[in-house]
Amino acid sequence: MKERLQKIIAAAGIASRRHAEVLITSGRVSINGEIVTELGVKADPQKDVIRIDGNTISLETTPCYIALHKPAEYVTTMSDPQKRPTVADLIKDVPERVYPVGRLDYDSSGLLLLTNDGDFAQKIQHPRFQVPKTYRVKISGRLSKEEFKQFVNGVKLPDTVFKPENLKIEKINDKSTWLSLTLREGKNRIIRRGFEATGRKVTRLVRESIGKITLTGIKEGQWRHLKGGEIRQLLNDSSGQKR
Repeated sequence: MKERLQKIIAAAGIASRRHAEVLITSGRVSINGEIVTELGVKADPQKDVIRIDGNTISLETTPCYIALHKPAEYVTTMSDPQKRPTVADLIKDVPERVYPVGRLDYDSSGLLLLTNDGDFAQKIQHPRFQVPKTYRVKISGRLSKEEFKQFVNGVKLPDTVFKPENLKIEKINDKSTWLSLTLREGKNRIIRRGFEATGRKVTRLVRESIGKITLTGIKEGQWRHLKGGEIRQLLNDSSGQKR
């Protein structure tokens, strides 16, 4: 049965569908010896020989779903040309070839999911599925009531509006404020950019949960497999939020 090439690549655990599209358009994928660069091309994974960078891909993979407690100063990629530590360094004992679901920037810590299931990754990270992610944020200075209302109402950025849900002040000191918040769409560094737009520097950022998956029981730098019920819950939540 023929399927879109990016779906086959994702199902093989090579990359998410978005990254698979980049692989295709950059000329790194071939079908039966012919380079493919156009999206929408279909292939039969049981009959056609599909290669990425000359390496044949196979759909015979064991689904793998991992929750990792990422420390700060680790890159959310499987390799880094600058030779910085990556999340791949933390899961060397995982036999399956997995990749990160979404982003968690270099300076941030907290929960990161990894998988070789492209459909799962698509549903968890794509904005239209609206999977909630909660964060704890430490910002510079003592936040005033007026500034708090400003964040509740939304801070306009060049490409979007930073308007977190469930914004709460957890602790206020003379030099800093801890807050918790929820986002359903994670544009690049939107939390940092949102606070910095009002002159507040983010000094710590921790992702506490994705859906109902939390950091409970996972020490920094460690990981665990997701349970079947947790996987189903995440998929059910994403299906329920789909618009």
